[in-house]
Amino acid sequence: MSEGLLHHVEVYVSNLKKSEKFWGWFLEELGYKSYQQWEEGQSWKLGETYLVFVQTEREFLDIPYHRRRTGLNHLAFHASSRERVDEMTMMLKERGVNVLYENQHPFAGGEDYYAVYFEDPDRIKVEFVASSP
Repeated sequence: MSEGLLHHVEVYVSNLKKSEKFWGWFLEELGYKSYQQWEEGQSWKLGETYLVFVQTEREFLDIPYHRRRTGLNHLAFHASSRERVDEMTMMLKERGVNVLYENQHPFAGGEDYYAVYFEDPDRIKVEFVASSP
């Protein structure tokens, strides 16, 4: 048992099919494997940690997600290198994904912070960051 490590994260999404397409590609690119799938949800697992995406019930879709409201701001993932961040950036752009802070990329987090920031279909911010050079 790895006490203190994240077990799982569950995210409610407005359109499960769009989210499955977006997150499936990205997570599998990072080495996650499809873990669980049911009518209202899908999860991917890497090691002992898994991410779950669940269709929001219709009655709760009236107020869309915004990362500046109380709750989740973003999810950040480790990249193996700066080159991997560059490779992912190109793949994201090829897929038409909204890359954030392009005028500051890849140093939007500061001079010593090499990352790409982008949004999922619900505009949840995602970060892919390389450790120190």
